[in-house]
Formats: sequence, C-alpha cells, structure tokens
Amino acid sequence: VESVLKEIEEEERRVQKLEEELNHLEKSTEILHESLNEQIEKKATIENEMQHLREKNSEEDGVIDIVQRVKVLLESVEALSKQECKLKTSCEQKRSSLQAEVCELEKRIANNEETHSHSGDLHSFCDPTESWHSAKTELAAKLRDVLSLKRRLDDQPSPSELIQYERRFSELYVQIQEKHQQTRQYYATYNALLEIKELVQKETSLLNSISSQFQDAMTSTAGRAKLIDSMESVLKGTQQVYMPPITCSL
Repeated sequence: VESVLKEIEEEERRVQKLEEELNHLEKSTEILHESLNEQIEKKATIENEMQHLREKNSEEDGVIDIVQRVKVLLESVEALSKQECKLKTSCEQKRSSLQAEVCELEKRIANNEETHSHSGDLHSFCDPTESWHSAKTELAAKLRDVLSLKRRLDDQPSPSELIQYERRFSELYVQIQEKHQQTRQYYATYNALLEIKELVQKETSLLNSISSQFQDAMTSTAGRAKLIDSMESVLKGTQQVYMPPITCSL
C-alpha cells in the first residue's frame, strides 16, 4: 500500500506539472489569438487601401503615399507571419511533448490498475486519477483550439501572394504615371491650339478692318493716313492682348 501511495503521489506531481504545462499552452494560445486578430486587422486595412487605390487611380495626388503605406503594411504582415510561424512551431513541439507525456502516464496508470485491481484500499485514491483525466480532457480541448487556430492562420495570404499584390501595385503605379504623362501632353496640345486660335482671330480681325476701310481710305490723303493709324492701333492691340494658357493641375 505504501508503494502505491508513493506512486500516486508521484502521479499527482506529474498531474500538477501537466496542469502547469496546460496553463503555459493556454497563454501561448491567447498570444496566438491576439496575433491572429492583428493579422485580420492588417488584412482588412490592406483591402481598404486597395479599394481606396482603385477609386483614386485616375488622380496622381496621394498615389505615391498610398503605395508606400501599402508596402509598409505588407512588410508588417510578413513580419507577423514569420512570428506566427515560430509560435506555431513552438506550440506544435509543446503539444507533441505533452501528448508523449500523456501516453506515458496512461501506460503507467494502466499498469498500476492491472497490478492492484484486487486491492480494496485503492478506492480511496481515485480522486487524483480523476483529476488527471480532467486535465487530459482540458488538454485535448486546448489542442483542438490550437488546431483550429492553425487552420485559420493557413487561410491568411502567403508570402508569394503578398509579393503578387506588391507587383500589381507597382504595375498600377506605372500605368497611372503613363496616364498622367498622356494628360499633360493633351493639355500642352490644347494650349498650343488655343494660342493658334487667338492668333488666327487677331489676323482675321486685322484683315477685316483693313478690308472695310481700304476702299474709302484710298480716295483721299487724309483717309490713307487714317487707315495707317488704324492699322498701327490694331497691330498694337494684337501685341498687347494675350490670353494665358490653361495649366495642368494634376
């Protein structure tokens, strides 16, 4: 009986140690939960930035800043992914260790039960065994939570997908730059055509003025002088009047 008591006391210590390991695993699980929530928030932020970038792809203002912010977010997500991989590896190693200890304890308890199955004094020592079974059940629940978290983490974007997002953002930025350059060329062409139009209008006005006064002016010397003065006045007016071109505000 004394040897049985010693074995049970030893099993109780093992159970206590196992409970401590369970507490440690629970803390690790909480850390994993927090890290997962952070990644979900980062993913939502990236999706919002992508949507905002799609809506603003026709404007240049703020595009460079958005791309830089998205790159920073992608780098942060990659860093979190590396941290979570390390944490998952640590949890899996701890889980394997705990499972090995559980199997060992099951074997030892099974051997003790077979050896002392006919001793009536063992009925008073069932509580530690029940406590161990309860701890085992709790451990199984924690392991299920860890597996569930692992599946959820596997649903997060992989580094290769993040690289594809970054490459797509770079391509989109190049397209926006090309569109902006094309728009500048359109404005330059418009301003040049506007200047040509103004010059043509001034020439037309000058020719009309000369044509309307020419016949009458040629009949007398005073008329010719008046025509010359009028032409000089029109010429000065065309040189002074100038409409500034429209500038590109992009």
